[in-house]
Amino acid sequence: MISSLYAAMLALLIVWLSLRVIKLRREKKVRLGFGGEPELQAAIRAQGNATEYIPNSLILLVLLELSGAHAVLVHSGSIAVLVSRILHARGLLTESLRYRILGMQVTIFTLIGLAVANLAYVVFSGLRML
Repeated sequence: MISSLYAAMLALLIVWLSLRVIKLRREKKVRLGFGGEPELQAAIRAQGNATEYIPNSLILLVLLELSGAHAVLVHSGSIAVLVSRILHARGLLTESLRYRILGMQVTIFTLIGLAVANLAYVVFSGLRML
């Protein structure tokens, strides 16, 4: 399955973001929260934001693939999710508002596109069964 490839890459992104939080917690000696450390707060949000958006994206991608969508559509949606999440994380971690905004815009448009594509496959599959 195509989506498995991207699910693995997105999981590695989450792991990397998680390890970054752990490293900063140890360096800053912060057990809970962000301890007033802006760098740690940004790392926590980058990790949290990834875990908020990646699962829904993957669900939509897997369902689209299982619906029989063309491989190009699945790859395109998957690449968009991966790139958008990397851009957003980079924007948060480097305090680059440009990357953060671009990452969020691509994420939102990709989620909308994946939702619409799934709806289209459901509707057209239902029409074929009539």
